[in-house]
Amino acid sequence: MNTKPFASGLSENAVMITRVADRQWHALDDDLVVGRGHAQHRPDGRLFVSIDAWHDAAFDRLAAAMLAELPAPLYTVVDEADVELTASWRRAGFTIRRREWEYVVPTDPRATGLEEVLPPSGVTIVPAGQADESLLRAVDRAIRDEVEATVGWESMPAEVVPRPEGDTIVDPSKYAVAAAPDHYLGLIRVVPVYRPRIGLVAVRAGEQRRGIARALLAHALGTLHRSGFATAWTEVHESNQAASGLFESIGARPMSSNLELVR
Repeated sequence: MNTKPFASGLSENAVMITRVADRQWHALDDDLVVGRGHAQHRPDGRLFVSIDAWHDAAFDRLAAAMLAELPAPLYTVVDEADVELTASWRRAGFTIRRREWEYVVPTDPRATGLEEVLPPSGVTIVPAGQADESLLRAVDRAIRDEVEATVGWESMPAEVVPRPEGDTIVDPSKYAVAAAPDHYLGLIRVVPVYRPRIGLVAVRAGEQRRGIARALLAHALGTLHRSGFATAWTEVHESNQAASGLFESIGARPMSSNLELVR
C-alpha cells in the first residue's frame, strides 16, 4: 500500500492518496473516500485509466499519483457531454485522440427498410453460432490486415470485450458471416446483453459495394427483433463516413459521442 499526503483545501486535513490494490487508488479526506482511481489493460494491450472524484482537487491529486506510477502512454474515455471531466483530464496533460459517435439502431424491418434485403447471388448468410471457426478466423484476420494497411484499425470501434492475448475472435458464437462456397466474405459481431451491441460489421475490400454489409445487418437486426429487442447500439469513428452513412440509411440515430484521450 502506498500513501502520499497532499495539501488539500478540502478540509483542514491533507488529502491522502492511497494505493489500495494493484492499479487502484483512493483519495481520502479526513478518512472519507472522496475519489477513486483505476487502471486496466484493454484487449488491444493499451492501458486505460479512470477517476471518479468529488472535487477537482481530489481528481488532480489522484491523477498526479497515478501518472507517477503508471507507464505511458495512458488512455481514457469520457462522454463528450461531460465537459468538466474532459477538462479535468486535459489539466492532467491528456489530449483528444479520437471521437466515436454512439448510434441507437432500430431492429424492426419496417423501420430499417431491410425487410426485403437479401445477400447478392452466390452469397449466403450463416447465422451466429454456425460459422466454421477456421474460416471465421481467416476472414477476420484478412479484414484486419486490409483495414490496417489503409485507414488503420484505430478507425474501427474500440474493442472493449476481454479476450486472450493474440486472439482477435472474442467468442465465435457471436459472429454471423457472409459466405461464398469455400470462404467467408464478411462478418458481423453482435453481443446480445441487456442492450445488444453491434461490435463490428465488416466486408473484405474486394467484396464491398455489393450489398453484403446491408444483408448482414438485415439478418442480425431481424434476429434481434424476433428475440424481442426493439433497438441495438453501435459506435462509429467520426472519420468513418461509410459506416455512418450505412447506419443512418437504416434509421440509426446518433445519441451521444465519446472522446478517447491519451497522455
